[in-house]
Amino acid sequence: MAKLRTGIDSAFWDLNVASPRCHDGWAKAVPGGPFPVDGSVGSRVLRPQQLSFFGNGIPLPTLSPTSPKDLGSLAFHSLLLKLSSPRWWLAMTGQFRPRKLISDVKNEISNADDFGLSTVKDVAKHFINKSLFSFGLTSQFAFPPSTSMLLALEGHGEKQTLRRKLMLFHKLPDHDLTLEAAWPQLFVDHMGKYWDVPESLSVDLSSLLSESGLRYHVGIHKNGGIPKAMNATYSNPPLSLLPGLCAKAAFSHEKTKYFWRDKSAVEQENEEVFPYDDRLKEPHAAVSGIIGSSFTSWIWNGKSFSSIDSRDVPEVSTSKRSRINTDLFGSVCYTFQHGKFTEKFGDLTRVDTRLDISSATAFAKKILNCSRSSTADPREKPSASPRLNLIFQQQIAGPVVFRADSRISLESFARKNGLPIEDFICSLSYSLTSLQSGKVVAWYSPKRKEGMVELRMYEF
Repeated sequence: MAKLRTGIDSAFWDLNVASPRCHDGWAKAVPGGPFPVDGSVGSRVLRPQQLSFFGNGIPLPTLSPTSPKDLGSLAFHSLLLKLSSPRWWLAMTGQFRPRKLISDVKNEISNADDFGLSTVKDVAKHFINKSLFSFGLTSQFAFPPSTSMLLALEGHGEKQTLRRKLMLFHKLPDHDLTLEAAWPQLFVDHMGKYWDVPESLSVDLSSLLSESGLRYHVGIHKNGGIPKAMNATYSNPPLSLLPGLCAKAAFSHEKTKYFWRDKSAVEQENEEVFPYDDRLKEPHAAVSGIIGSSFTSWIWNGKSFSSIDSRDVPEVSTSKRSRINTDLFGSVCYTFQHGKFTEKFGDLTRVDTRLDISSATAFAKKILNCSRSSTADPREKPSASPRLNLIFQQQIAGPVVFRADSRISLESFARKNGLPIEDFICSLSYSLTSLQSGKVVAWYSPKRKEGMVELRMYEF
C-alpha cells in the first residue's frame, strides 16, 4: 500500500521530508498542513550510513537552490571519515559546490594580463573559499538493550550559525519513545518553502501498529524563537511553528481489503527465482483506508500574538491560533499491481491512488462557506481542500524502476483552473536484492528544484 501512516505522522511532528539542504538529508514537514507525497518522505537510513554504504570518499550529487545564487545548485556529498566500535560510531561528512569555484577560476585566468606566479596564487585562493564547503559530524551511541543516542553538528561555510541536533531513542515492548532537540530545526511546508525555527524540542511516545490496525501518538512539543524564512520573499510563518509549548495526542485506525491477491505466485513457479524487491513481489488489487483524530492544546503560547513586532513577522498579529483544537483526518487508497518483479522486463506495473483529507474540520467549514471560498486565498487554510495523490511505478529493465508521485488539489480542480498539480516528484530506483527491500533512489522535485541520491529501505 501507499504510506497510510503519513496521515498520523503529518498530524504530529514526526514526518521527515527528504531534502538536500541539510547533511542529515531531511527536513521536518510543517504540522497541520496537507500530507506530503510519498516520494518525498525521508529515508529511514541515517544519511552517514547511506554514504558509508556507497563507500568512503564516493561523492553523491545533490541539487538545491542556494543563497547567494552564484554558489550554484549542484553539490557533491560524501563521507570523509568514519570511526566505529560495537556500541559507538562517528562519521564526518562533507559537501562541495563546484560552480562558484569553476566560475571564479575561469574569470581569474581570463582577466589576468599574463599567467605568472601571482595569478597562480590568486587562483589558489579560490580553492579555499569557505563558502564552497560544508561539513557535518554525526555520532551515535548504543546503550543496550534498547536505547540509543544521536548527536549531530553541521556547519555551512557561507553561514555563521551551526546546526546542532540531539536525538534519543528508546524501544519499549509495544512503543517507541523519542526525544528530539534541534537548534535550529528546518521545516518545509506544502508549498516547498523552508523555515528555520531557532529552537525545537519534542518528546513523542508512539505505539506500534497493532493487529487490529490501531496506532496512537502522545507527545509534547516546544518551539522557541521566531521562524525565519529561507526565502526572504515569503515571510509569514505557519502558526504551528510560532513560539509555544504544545501537548498533542493522535490516534488512527487503518484497514485493508484485498479484491484479489497472488500471494504465493513466486514460490509456486520457481523456488530459485527471487524478486528484486521483497515488498513488491505480490500482484494484487486492494483498497485501504485510515481514519484518525488529533487533539492539540497550546499550554504556553510564548509571546502573545499582539506583542509580536509586526515588522519582524508580518500579519501574525491578525492570525489566531486556538489554544485547544480537535480534528479528524483520513485517507482512502486503491492499489493495483501487475507482475511479480522477478523478470528482466515488463514484470512490474503499479498504480496507487490515494485521497487525503488532512483536516475534516477545515473541509467542513469550506463546504458550509462555499460562496466565500470561491474568492478566498487557498494558502490561508491549505488543509481545507482534499488532495488526490497518484503514484505510478513501471519497471524499466531488471531492478531499475521509474516512479512518478503527484499531488492534486481537488478544490482548484473543481474551479476548472486546469490540472492543478501542487507537487510532483519523479525518480529512478535500483533495487538491491541483497537487502530484500532496499533500493538506491535518485529523485528530483521540479517544484522545489531539488534532487538527491538516497538509500531507502522498506519503503512500502
